[in-house]
Amino acid sequence: MTDENLPENDRVAPSAVEEMPRNGSTVIPVDLLQQKHREFLAAATSENTRRTYRSAIRHFLTWGGVLPCDEVVIIRYLLEFSQSLNSRTLALRLTALSQWHAHQGFPDPASTPTVRRTLLGIGRTHGKPKKKAKALPIEDLERIVEHLADLGTIKAKRDNALLQIGYFGGYRRSELVGLEVPYVAWEQEGLVITLARSKTDQLGRGITKAIPFGDGPCCPATALRAWLDAAGITAGPIFRSITKWGEIGKEALHESSVNAVLESCAKLVKLNYVPQLSSHSLRRGMATSAHRAGADFQDIKRQGGWRHDGTVQGYIEEAGQFQENAAGTLLRRKTS
Repeated sequence: MTDENLPENDRVAPSAVEEMPRNGSTVIPVDLLQQKHREFLAAATSENTRRTYRSAIRHFLTWGGVLPCDEVVIIRYLLEFSQSLNSRTLALRLTALSQWHAHQGFPDPASTPTVRRTLLGIGRTHGKPKKKAKALPIEDLERIVEHLADLGTIKAKRDNALLQIGYFGGYRRSELVGLEVPYVAWEQEGLVITLARSKTDQLGRGITKAIPFGDGPCCPATALRAWLDAAGITAGPIFRSITKWGEIGKEALHESSVNAVLESCAKLVKLNYVPQLSSHSLRRGMATSAHRAGADFQDIKRQGGWRHDGTVQGYIEEAGQFQENAAGTLLRRKTS
């Protein structure tokens, strides 16, 4: 597949970027201007979104689709995968196809009323509940932390710091692996970490979070200092790969590694819900456990960096599903 089939790599028409004089004399070459224009267009969309769109376009082309296409082909594509893919995945594929056609200047066949009604019908016929990562309770995180402390290996120190910073900082996995040493400040009360860029801060204004010292089994600041000192890391990415010989890599961990670390650590303490865990379990766990401990709604929302109240409210309702329960009121009523 060529770059012209990728939604983020917009073609730059020669007429859009012409040779322009600078300061009345210097002429900037057209190809240089076009390259810079393409870079800015790509930067307008997050890397995760571009990766998702590329995957969707590849899937469509592998199936046998061609670009540009028409409504009939889109409907055939939907019907072909109506039972094997859930409607949310198909909706994402349609968005990618819409973006491709819009950016390339073609009519959009993926947004017609017939296509949208077809997708709606597929959802109502074959729709399935969205799978959710199970929240990691603070009690189970403490079990993991205590076990890792007993191991004392360089990998255990990294995993301990990774899970604690991810949990108490409420970080997404992409944010967690993107943390760097220069953006960590050690204060009397704990850590102040600045995230240079995130899903909710695409313009790079920076998001700052404070993580206090702990007085129990968990203390993210202490765990992070132990890892950095043991690994000899004084600059660059905080969380890095480790070879089986204990050699520390120079590049940041891949975000998928967060899932692997959590899974392996959960198995160490024999948690019985390991298949339900993912990196999102750290954020959900922080929110639900903080609510049970009496944390304020806005404090939870701010620490996790959630934009919408509804998302946080969903976590809170999950945390109190047994305590704030009408059936429980009946089942536990006092009888004279």
